[in-house]
Amino acid sequence: HLQLVESGGGLVQPGGSLRLSCAASGFTLGDYAIGWFRQAPGKEREGVSCISSVGEIIKYADSVKGRFTISRDNAKNTAYLQMNSLKREDTARYYCAIVRGYYSGLDFWDYEYWGQGTQVTVAS
Repeated sequence: HLQLVESGGGLVQPGGSLRLSCAASGFTLGDYAIGWFRQAPGKEREGVSCISSVGEIIKYADSVKGRFTISRDNAKNTAYLQMNSLKREDTARYYCAIVRGYYSGLDFWDYEYWGQGTQVTVAS
């Protein structure tokens, strides 16, 4: 049974930090590329960051470069998104997604399996 579960979201002040986790079960995460996506009400789904199956290739959306860091621990079957210097415009529901293969970009239609998401709210 393949499952992805995001955690780590919550309410944070502008300038603060959160670390999101994506725990995988029922499969070997190292066989998959990983992407983090977000969607806010009234806005399109946005690719935030992605990472290749063994971590060598990483891509970030321009809106988060220098602030967010994607990583993975295949031994723990878990992916992470460290978010620093958070802005109000980062408020969204964040999803992890995977696709079998070495690397994929930030287009949501390239991904096969999705978690249920975790809410991030940046506000004073």
